Amino acid sequence: PAAVAAGLARPAWAAPAGGALAVGAFACAVWGRATGGDRIDVAWAPTWDLRLAFSLDGLAGLYALLATGIGAAVVLYAARYIPLHLAHHGRPPSDQVRFFGSLLLFLGAMVGLVMAEDLLLLFVFWDLTAIASYLLIGYDHDEARAREAALMALLVTGVSAFCLLIGALLLYAEYGTFQLPELFAVAGAGRTVAVAGTLIAVAGLAKSAQVPLHFWLPRAMAAPTPVSAYLHSAAMVAAGVFLLGRVYPLLALEPRLLDGLLVVGLASMAVGGVLALTRGELKQVLAYSTISQYGYVVTMLGLGGEAGVAGASFYVLAHALAKSALFLTAGAVIEATGEARLARLGGLWRELPVLAVASGAAAASLAALPLTAGFFKDELFFAAALERGPVLTGAAVVGAALTFAYTGRFWAGVFLGPLRTPVGHRPPWELVVPVAALGALSIAFGVVVGPLAAVAEAAAGATRLAVTPVHPAYHLDTRAENLLALATFALGGTLLATRRVWFGAATAVARAGERGGPARGYARLLRDLNRTSSRLRRTEVRDLRSRIATILLPAGILVLTGVVATPAAAVFTVGGIDRDDLPLVLILTVAAGAAVATTLATDHLSMALILSGVGFSLAVTYAFFSAPDVALVAVLIETIFALLLLGVLALLPRRVLREAGREPSGHHHAWRDAGLATVAGLLAFVVAWGALSRPAPRETVAVEQARLTPDAHAKDIVTAILADFRGLDTMGEITVIAIALLGIASLLRRGRLR
Repeated sequence: PAAVAAGLARPAWAAPAGGALAVGAFACAVWGRATGGDRIDVAWAPTWDLRLAFSLDGLAGLYALLATGIGAAVVLYAARYIPLHLAHHGRPPSDQVRFFGSLLLFLGAMVGLVMAEDLLLLFVFWDLTAIASYLLIGYDHDEARAREAALMALLVTGVSAFCLLIGALLLYAEYGTFQLPELFAVAGAGRTVAVAGTLIAVAGLAKSAQVPLHFWLPRAMAAPTPVSAYLHSAAMVAAGVFLLGRVYPLLALEPRLLDGLLVVGLASMAVGGVLALTRGELKQVLAYSTISQYGYVVTMLGLGGEAGVAGASFYVLAHALAKSALFLTAGAVIEATGEARLARLGGLWRELPVLAVASGAAAASLAALPLTAGFFKDELFFAAALERGPVLTGAAVVGAALTFAYTGRFWAGVFLGPLRTPVGHRPPWELVVPVAALGALSIAFGVVVGPLAAVAEAAAGATRLAVTPVHPAYHLDTRAENLLALATFALGGTLLATRRVWFGAATAVARAGERGGPARGYARLLRDLNRTSSRLRRTEVRDLRSRIATILLPAGILVLTGVVATPAAAVFTVGGIDRDDLPLVLILTVAAGAAVATTLATDHLSMALILSGVGFSLAVTYAFFSAPDVALVAVLIETIFALLLLGVLALLPRRVLREAGREPSGHHHAWRDAGLATVAGLLAFVVAWGALSRPAPRETVAVEQARLTPDAHAKDIVTAILADFRGLDTMGEITVIAIALLGIASLLRRGRLR
């Protein structure tokens, strides 16, 4: 909010304010990690057993450092990049306020997500990250490609989020708590944990863009480069593997779930790696490589054990440093040359030497070369695979070789070879410094790996709920990990050298996936849903009768289902009618007669007068129930509405009233209308009878409301209801009206309202 407020006051302040807040958040994360973290636990909704429980444990510390550290670098980069981006698109500088506001919203949501210890609280932040990512991916809202990409990301990650919610509710129903520490203590292997764990894993895998829900990530590259660098290398996709790590103690109770992670991770490594070798645009290569790289993390979690979990934690750190630097490199190159295709780039090391060296360090780390942090991520990966046998070890080498190949193709394609597209203007230093800083960290942690290992060790311990040592180091010997690393370099170099041999086959595989893959299924499903929605809408808005029918029919089905499914034996009673009830019966008969007469009126004036008779009759019934205050309110409201309706009828032209009262041409649904009216009346009767004839319980909800009134800071029940429920309801109504008025004002200003 502070950055947005500063930006609204003066748009040029948005970037400095955002940068200061991001740096401050990173400093807080570092301080929290250094002091051992802390825990906050206060009541949120006690009656639902919900608590605002936050903890900066080892796992939260790792992802908080990523979210704030990479976020600070990206904000500083975006401070120069976004004004240039807006200028290229002919948009006003004030649009950067929305960008930095959305980016900081995502940063805050990510920190809240990783610190949450309550599953429902985690779900709230999970959805908040989805909303913020939608705003960021669709930042260039004037482009159809950006809008479609934002919608796709929102649907895939947002709809799959319901799996997380359902899984949380299943666990609560079984164990009576949403608190993760309590769940870890009481949960055991069984059907509930298996089903809930599967649902939660689906949500995490969708967020991490794992096969087969990976197709949204490459299309999200329509976002500005800072968004790709942050969300799609260190934040949004990282949230998915974070969720898997957070609920890992539950997943580990069912070995089949870990096997499922292993299969999905290996498939993502292969699919992402092969497609990264065939893509022609810079950000597309990096997008598919991200799918592959997080496939590594999922694979290691599937391998399990100390080596697997420790390797996954270390891998996330090393990958985030390198990949965010490469995304920022892509943005700087596109800004300098105006070209985004690898085939038209090359030889830029001569004109952009600093960027070439800085991005080269990041690429070397991603390719796991010695003296980089990335070397240890592969060492830990190989160690985990060796524990599971030769087949998985071979798969690990192939996956690492694919990483070496597409990383080398990206960096060499941009900076080596002949100069194809000259630099139009050198990128500003603000676009180079973040890349240099991230590249330098990749090298520094490759030489002094202790700090990175300490963070990974704390995260792995929080994931496994046990001490998990992480001791990466260089060993100049012939141990298996070193030999596998040499095999990776040899195989990766061979792939680069023999590109002409396999490129055609890889491209054919990619095209086959585009024709029959999940992206095509998503497009077909979305198209069919839109067609169905349009068909239903045409049916609904054809005339008033059709609109009412579309409401009454589903309502009737739901009520009938409830009546059939509810055991009603010896539950409902039917009382008699004595002499004292006759006046009430008479008034209700008058109200019912007036309601029927309303359907027989042939002109609008008669209909309005008879309809008011229904309301006044009901007002009399309140008086018979000894509620004169309610009766008076009903009379006043009915009078106001009757006068308002008569006033509207008086102002409308007679021609309009005659046309509205005329029977629609070609209308032959009299039997349908009568049937629907009969069914609706019977169902309304069933609902009213069921609600009114059931014996009153000995303990009503009023007892509980009286007990909870002090918790609502109210002196009596009425005050609590008026302040909490009616107040919120009124605020919601006012908000809806305000939004409608803003929409009308916007249409009037643009001259689009007819």
